[in-house]
Amino acid sequence: MSSASDLVLAPMVRKLEYWNPLNEEERLAILGLPHQVRELKPHQFVIWDGDRPQNACLLLSGFAFRHKLAGNGARQILSIHMKGDLIDLQNSLLGVADHNVQMITTGTIALIPVQAVADIAFRFPAVGLAMWYETLVEGSIFREWILNVGRRDAFTAVAHLLCEFALRMEVAELGDTVSYELPLTQEQLADAVALTSVHVNRTLMRLEEEGHIRRSKRMIQIDDWQNLAKVADFHPRYLHLDRSAMPPSVPLRMAERESPRA
Repeated sequence: MSSASDLVLAPMVRKLEYWNPLNEEERLAILGLPHQVRELKPHQFVIWDGDRPQNACLLLSGFAFRHKLAGNGARQILSIHMKGDLIDLQNSLLGVADHNVQMITTGTIALIPVQAVADIAFRFPAVGLAMWYETLVEGSIFREWILNVGRRDAFTAVAHLLCEFALRMEVAELGDTVSYELPLTQEQLADAVALTSVHVNRTLMRLEEEGHIRRSKRMIQIDDWQNLAKVADFHPRYLHLDRSAMPPSVPLRMAERESPRA
């Protein structure tokens, strides 16, 4: 019988199996990776820009965000991470962090030596391929976020981020596509879409007034997925969740079919 300590890295197995099937030997190899577990508080840094990380980081619980600071001190949030995400897999090969990763909420991380990550990727090609998919999908999400910041108006950009969260929270088993808790403050949401907190607040109020969402504190309720996807210009292809064993309640193909195309 497996002990609880043997299953610490189970979220890593689950996430990698979204991208590529793994056999029992490969799963056990991942579960057996050396690691240290740490509890982190909100706002605590996981990675500092310029660090030479000795470990790759698996997010076991809580939420974190990746960000960079401009010379004037302005912050741009580049991505949001949740349970099961390998939030700095690239440092296993690049060696030097070129951005910050910071906790949004209280959470738990597993620190895995970068050499162990590199070794398992080359020793088990199926694991290495799954890790490659993970980094490729991260790149796909970055491209969509650039489009969000660069070419979508405030209303569309905020709605788009809410749609993305709905799907990702469902897949991470932290919510579903019609109801979830948004962990971001309005200030953090503003830094993700390059707006002011005041502008984000007004945009959320408009989304609510027009019936696209309902809010209760940080809970987001979506009554009409197709309608929100339409106003958000949301095409979920970039998340590549159709490769995974996604829960059947996620309306991926329906959202893609109903969303407008350029």
